[in-house]
Amino acid sequence: MNQSNSNNRLEPKQPKANQNEKLRAIAYSMDLLIPGVYIWCPWFTLKIGGSYPDDNPYRYPGMIHSSNGVAIVLPGYKIFTSYQGTYDA
Repeated sequence: MNQSNSNNRLEPKQPKANQNEKLRAIAYSMDLLIPGVYIWCPWFTLKIGGSYPDDNPYRYPGMIHSSNGVAIVLPGYKIFTSYQGTYDA
């Protein structure tokens, strides 16, 4: 965490992402089977574990085409999810 000099508040290292970027991070983590717990709905997203998309050398194009869902990815490439769609853009 970085400490702000102006009012001594702790600020996150990651910039605040909009809802589409949060869903893209969940899609990336689920697509690559990165262990974690993922919950998304129109009002919030929760990502425990997982990773952010590595946009080098190109931007990860994946999307989640569902307004809400739950997924658990376990080590050993086991995935349990309510999402049955594709990650294609």
